[in-house]
Amino acid sequence: MSSLLDLVGNTPLVELKQLHQNKNVQIFGKLEGNNPGGSVKDRAAKNMIESALSRGDIQPGMKLIEATSGNTGIALAMIARLYNIQIELAMPSNSTRERVLTMEAFGATVTLTKSIEEARDYAIEKAATGEYVLLNQFENPDNYLAHYKTTGPEIFRDTQGKITHFVSSMGTTGTIMGTSMYLKEQNPNIQIVGCQPTEGSSIPGIRRWPEAYRPKIYQPNRVDRIMDISEQDAVSMTRKLAKVEGLFAGMSSGGAVTASIRLAEELQEGIIVCIICDRGDRYLSSNLFGE
Repeated sequence: MSSLLDLVGNTPLVELKQLHQNKNVQIFGKLEGNNPGGSVKDRAAKNMIESALSRGDIQPGMKLIEATSGNTGIALAMIARLYNIQIELAMPSNSTRERVLTMEAFGATVTLTKSIEEARDYAIEKAATGEYVLLNQFENPDNYLAHYKTTGPEIFRDTQGKITHFVSSMGTTGTIMGTSMYLKEQNPNIQIVGCQPTEGSSIPGIRRWPEAYRPKIYQPNRVDRIMDISEQDAVSMTRKLAKVEGLFAGMSSGGAVTASIRLAEELQEGIIVCIICDRGDRYLSSNLFGE
């Protein structure tokens, strides 16, 4: 019998067959919404909490605090509850109501701020009091090591080592950093492609960080190419994923698939794997699926 934590990872790869025309290229989506907390962030949350516990960084009576735009907060709230740890989550006030309610359902305290940058500053200030442990997904190596230990090996295994390109949205950059590290060790020729929003675009889960807030775990040499994705293209592709491929996902997934299709149009042949970060039910109160 499995515990809930045993169900984190080993998510399926599904081929996207309808949205691109190059028959010599296969595009696979890794369905991270199948994790128990509903997103790719379950992996990092599990590794950050368990690693902190094993090192003794979390002591009895301490509370966790973290800044999040949504999915990491849900994952941390779920896993903190399993370890009976109190947690406060700071997040932008424009986050969907579903996200806030889900965190509160797990027993987390949610504090809303004006922006993710303000949420990060708030969490750092609270941790400085000594009453809270800040996991700090933006600087914590346990974030990307989760993907080095799990996401990368799963993708290489499930493509029988034939993957040629890996595509991921970039937020904290933990997913792309850890997966790149593993895949490049297996085959340095595998191309790593990151997605960021065009100037002025707002895509939940993908960021174009100001220099002062750029995640410290990000190493530019681990990404071979960065594609800019517009908000309009990400929305359009997210809707197409549901209507054409039957994949109900969030907006960052639409961004990653947009990049994958552009890439497929350039290649003579290849196997592309992209991250389908979460599920679409997290966005129903937004206008993502409206007309």
